[in-house]
Amino acid sequence: MSETAWQIPPADVGLDPGEVHVWRVSLAGVPPPALARVLSPDERARADRFVYDVHRHRFVTARGVLRHLLGRYLGCDPAVLRFNYGPRGKPALAAPDGTPLRFNVSHSHELALVAVACGREVGVDVERCDPRRAAEDIAARFFAPEEVAAFRALPPGERVAGFFNAWTRKEAYMKATGQGLALGLDRFCVSLAPGAPPALLSTAWNPPDAARWSLHALDPGPGYAAALAVEGHGLTLRCFAWKT
Repeated sequence: MSETAWQIPPADVGLDPGEVHVWRVSLAGVPPPALARVLSPDERARADRFVYDVHRHRFVTARGVLRHLLGRYLGCDPAVLRFNYGPRGKPALAAPDGTPLRFNVSHSHELALVAVACGREVGVDVERCDPRRAAEDIAARFFAPEEVAAFRALPPGERVAGFFNAWTRKEAYMKATGQGLALGLDRFCVSLAPGAPPALLSTAWNPPDAARWSLHALDPGPGYAAALAVEGHGLTLRCFAWKT
């Protein structure tokens, strides 16, 4: 997986139509009060339902940062933002002015990623790389036949990286489409070999659809794998590190 340069963003960071921004957010520790204050009543209620403090803190941080980021792009108070949810749960801004801003969020353990684009669908996934999950029987159960064959062809030392390349790319694409697991994990195929360009190789239900999407490998940090799926090609990817 190629190394990702996570930049400190300028104070006036803006999003051009030809750009996609990905923000890396640490979920470690207690969130500052400024993040909790912008949550909606239903988000606070959801946070209160977590049994363990560590999970509550991660949720508050991820949701609070998302609101602050979207508020920054839209030039509005993050506390006033409202969200709609698609049939499969994909969130979108409930904005009366029909904003073209699109976003997606993923979190795993102590890390979250937020992807933001303008006028095009986007999906992101991050996973902590537990080698116990990168098993051949799991790949055979969930991956497309072509992916299973590619996984089995990898040298043993590359199988963990190959497994999580496939997993994050598939998750990112499913989230970008808004269809989630309804697409069927084994009904589309992505590249997975370490060092090979990330790509959506085929879709069983609509072969031309594969050419409509681009996949990008992200390096969120040691012990994690991540991928971005976005509608279109030739876009500029900018990666930022959120600082509380």
